[in-house]
Amino acid sequence: MLVLSTATRAEQTYTLKLAETWGPNYPILGDATRNMAAMAEAMSGGRLRIRIDSSNRHKAPFGIFDMVKAGQYDMGHTASYYYKGKIPNAMYFTTVPFGMIAPEQYAWFYFGDGMALMEKVYAPHGLLSFPGGNTGNQMGGWFREEITSLDDLQGLKMRTPGFAGEVMAELGVAVTNIPPGELYTALERGTIDALEWVGPALDFNMGFHQIADYYYSGWQEPGAEVQFLINQRAWERLPADLQEILRVAMRTAAYDMYIQSTHQSGVAWSQMQQAYPDVQHRTFPPEVIDALRATTDRLLLEASENDPLAREIVQSQQDYLRQVRPWINMSDRAYLNTVAPTD
Repeated sequence: MLVLSTATRAEQTYTLKLAETWGPNYPILGDATRNMAAMAEAMSGGRLRIRIDSSNRHKAPFGIFDMVKAGQYDMGHTASYYYKGKIPNAMYFTTVPFGMIAPEQYAWFYFGDGMALMEKVYAPHGLLSFPGGNTGNQMGGWFREEITSLDDLQGLKMRTPGFAGEVMAELGVAVTNIPPGELYTALERGTIDALEWVGPALDFNMGFHQIADYYYSGWQEPGAEVQFLINQRAWERLPADLQEILRVAMRTAAYDMYIQSTHQSGVAWSQMQQAYPDVQHRTFPPEVIDALRATTDRLLLEASENDPLAREIVQSQQDYLRQVRPWINMSDRAYLNTVAPTD
């Protein structure tokens, strides 16, 4: 799909087509693609242009992997764990329950083994994958009824994707994945009893608080990274300077998305508390958290035993977390627990 002008090589322009999972003008997630495209065009002096098709145009919000692989699009913006049915090892690059928070995850990608391992997973499909923005720690979801025990999970119909969906299913939850544009209607009509989307930054505008009163803190996505996918052939057609410009634009847009999400979650939660006082924040009971953690550990072990590449990825993440978390505990955690205001 890459289009070249007929000008001289020094003045050639390159147009890439990008398909995103999100709807048109979707905040934060969609802002990341628009910011990236604007930066790439500005830094290249107009030589690199990126045309974005939102899900209302291509009609396949969970089909980004296939469309970029097939060359229908040069690029995509989506979440790696949406494609675990096609490439199971993709899900580790979005998030792992009880795993790394966003700063730890970025450190693993860029200073640990993350980028090299992600290349091992995507290269056989003729694809490159780059971090595409992090939402930070996601909320555990919206529930119509309060969760007081493990029994309350039995038969619960819930939208939750990725590895967390597999964990929830093991505990008796009827798990489904639904495109973002259909979530409110599914919750309103009772197609699902609960859902997790992101956090206040994106949940508030979705209106879930108008239907469900219980808003739970998370366990499942401590740092949820979306991705830029690039067709290998399209990438190789770009001159080296435009490849580097695109790489910088993607990395900068990803960081901007993370801090934008942090800012907007603070704003949205304040607005929600004031306008909807019936919304009640909850944390899952200890017996539920213990069961979720034990199930996560068991499924990670099973995946590692059955797939050498899964074992390499899981081991790398766990080793990195053991290295970095003591520092987080004595810095950020200690600050929040003993120094920072609690209200």
